[in-house]
Amino acid sequence: MYGMRGAGMSASAAVLGAALLVAGCSSGGDGDNGKDAGAKITQQPKESDPFWVNPDGNAARQVAAYEKSGKDDEAEQIRKIAEQPTGEWIGPENPEQEAKGYTEAADKAGRTALLVLYNIPHRDCGQYSQGGAADGDAYRTWIDGVASGIGDRAATVILEPDAILHLVDGCTEDEFHEERYDLLKGAITKLKSLKNTKVYLDAGNAGWGHPDQIYEPLQWAGIAQADGFAVNVSNFYSTEDSVAYGKQLSAKVGDKHFVIDTSRNGKGPYTAGDEDERWCNPPGRALGETPTTKTADPLVDAYLWVKRPGESDGTCKGGPKAGQWWASYALKLAKASTP
Repeated sequence: MYGMRGAGMSASAAVLGAALLVAGCSSGGDGDNGKDAGAKITQQPKESDPFWVNPDGNAARQVAAYEKSGKDDEAEQIRKIAEQPTGEWIGPENPEQEAKGYTEAADKAGRTALLVLYNIPHRDCGQYSQGGAADGDAYRTWIDGVASGIGDRAATVILEPDAILHLVDGCTEDEFHEERYDLLKGAITKLKSLKNTKVYLDAGNAGWGHPDQIYEPLQWAGIAQADGFAVNVSNFYSTEDSVAYGKQLSAKVGDKHFVIDTSRNGKGPYTAGDEDERWCNPPGRALGETPTTKTADPLVDAYLWVKRPGESDGTCKGGPKAGQWWASYALKLAKASTP
């Protein structure tokens, strides 16, 4: 309801497995200069951006396709997306395989995998990304699979976009609240038992409400055991506004650090049209600050591209299903962005 949409789970297990093989085998032996055979995507400098760039992601494939067809200008625009690390959304069917594939490829490149876990039962309240695990036991099994796949390799996990927000705004029915808090707390405990995994619990965005409404639910969900929280996931609020919101919230949850999704906030939120769908494929948006751990505030651990730019929020405004690549929208985001 507030801007998650776009789980990025459209690839079949077979396609994903092939992609991971390509990514893992093409990362390069020296850890820094790995390239794929098509778009020639390399890693960003580790000191400022330690997160893994997938050399075979949707944007990289689009670059290769444009180059092959002689569309060099379009290829250079999409390269703005392809050359940045973006979140890898773990699907519902093969969590261990996917988490292992991404973290192995990242490890081989000397980087940290950025993983997004979005499979909580009763997810998205029947909206574009409805679904999630069948029940609590299925979710726990899924989390166990993710954890097994990560192992001791470095990973930064964004945990369950919108899961707490929808408890607060009334979207998720009361009967599911207690279980959801238990599932989130259990997921944090499981993931934090791993050697090199950081966990940031989603905490909404600067436009939905006030930190006073969400800080207690964050505490009930186990924020004290997490590394911090995430703001603006899949949304468009400016980095400045997101920092202000995050700092107000941090002060209420033990001065926890946070990360900001800057993937599409280069021009801030869309303010025209139907308020209920301002989050869904809004026109005129732009890429935001590129991913980095060198941020403008000591409480902000990183700017991240959690939502993969160019992937649809849902079937609004002519878009494909949530999470599917939409080349024309990606081009608009890239062209509207400043270097």
